[in-house]
Amino acid sequence: MKLCLAQINTTIAHFEQNSRKIIEGIELAYKNGCDLLLLPELCLFGYWPSDLLENQLLIQEQIKKIKIIQKHIPKGLGVLFGAVTLDKKSDGLCGRNTAVFLEKEKPPKYFYKELLPNYDVFDEKRHFASGKMKDNILKFKNKKILVTICEDIWGWGDQGHRYPVNPITEIKQTVDLVVNISASPYSFNKIKERENVVAQTARKMKAPVVYVNQCGAQDEIVFDGGSFILDFKGKKLYQAPYFEENFGIYDFNKPTKHKNTKQDSLVLLKNALVLGIRDFTQKNNFKKIHLGLSGGIDSALVACLAVQAVGARNVTCIALPGPYSSQLSFDLALKLTENLGVEFLNIDTNGVYKTYFDELDISLGIKEFGLVHENLQSRIRGTFLMAYSNFKNSLLLTTGNKAEYAMGYATLYGDMCGGLAPIGDLLKSQVVDLCHLINESQAIIPAEIIKRPPTAELRENQKDEDSLPPYNILDSLVEKFIVTGVSPKNEFEEDIYRRMMLAEFKRWQAAPILRVSDRAFGTGRRYPITKKI
Repeated sequence: MKLCLAQINTTIAHFEQNSRKIIEGIELAYKNGCDLLLLPELCLFGYWPSDLLENQLLIQEQIKKIKIIQKHIPKGLGVLFGAVTLDKKSDGLCGRNTAVFLEKEKPPKYFYKELLPNYDVFDEKRHFASGKMKDNILKFKNKKILVTICEDIWGWGDQGHRYPVNPITEIKQTVDLVVNISASPYSFNKIKERENVVAQTARKMKAPVVYVNQCGAQDEIVFDGGSFILDFKGKKLYQAPYFEENFGIYDFNKPTKHKNTKQDSLVLLKNALVLGIRDFTQKNNFKKIHLGLSGGIDSALVACLAVQAVGARNVTCIALPGPYSSQLSFDLALKLTENLGVEFLNIDTNGVYKTYFDELDISLGIKEFGLVHENLQSRIRGTFLMAYSNFKNSLLLTTGNKAEYAMGYATLYGDMCGGLAPIGDLLKSQVVDLCHLINESQAIIPAEIIKRPPTAELRENQKDEDSLPPYNILDSLVEKFIVTGVSPKNEFEEDIYRRMMLAEFKRWQAAPILRVSDRAFGTGRRYPITKKI
């Protein structure tokens, strides 16, 4: 059997575009003499649609596209793709997470997802009824194919504790092929985990497994593609590229030897962030990006990622010097923009700050410089940056990292202003590593930006470590408390943990944070603001 693996980039509820991509895959698969075209989970509706699934008229509109797609299928080609279907027996739920199989002039066949994830960013039990994998045997061209949908093969190992039964182990029939259509988000460790569960599935079923994954970003979530095929022993036969749409062809009748190439985890991380920025920008109808450029490492990295995402001509960096900004910061920011070839604006905030400062001191009777005046500087900068957003219809990127968000080391309505937080799930060490990666082939980021001690420059001689533990310690505690959920073990750790919990109200008001770790701030981490900790 000859297959086409189509990892496409879809947009939620853009049924015209999504169906067009499926039809393009049909045309390409037929042109290449394929027997079966495979596309990702929910690719017709888009993943993850969340409470849009409460709109049954929208679902009906999507279902109409299934008939249109079938009209484009030539004789001899089978097409399997993900969609939402309605089920009158679903006990009030919107319907089913479905793999739809189409052939020319034959009734559609439907296969339903059994394991419905309900953790982290997933909330499928809220909307879908569960199917039975034992019913998901597709007979096509004298082959028996087990159809699974994403989580259906995650009943093994570390993930298996979430489910009382691994449905793969319940399959008694022998099959010729297992197919998994997926919308699996990227995170640091996900690629290896995927290959492990697919390999276990292949060995259990004694059959090759074809894994087809979505590519593209949706809000905070980035899907990396990376579709692949393993033989019945778990050996890789085929690997699609990561973070780009791809229509890959594999012919089991003429197998080719796969050459294993090690994926650089840091390059993958950078590509995830670039794709996340690009898709968030384009899918939300922005053509331009801007950010405040401080001369520090975080904003330098965001500027570089933005340029890779949308091109230098679509990025504007803005310096907003205030009373405690150093000449070095300005010079470094200017040098970076020259290296990147982006527009650079300089907006002096000193006059506005003095007016606010004087009026606040008179109105509120504040006699000494303090936190009010520090945050005032940040909020003035935020006002200018948002004004530019209105003026140019440009997407403002915030530049805070995960350690800062964890500690609440950010100013509401100041440096937290923006539409997207690209590096809000990066530890400080990862920020540094990515800057070094960007500089590998050419020194884009001035070395002084990477080396200098981090500072917000909101008061005289300010350094981040005046308010925070050293970043190497803080990074490990963020990983410990936020990602793995380990409890503090001593007085110092308890103090840090308490400060993290107190900052929850800020994180609820943060811009969407691109998720690249196993536990990011955002929809996958639902902590209350009001609590006694």
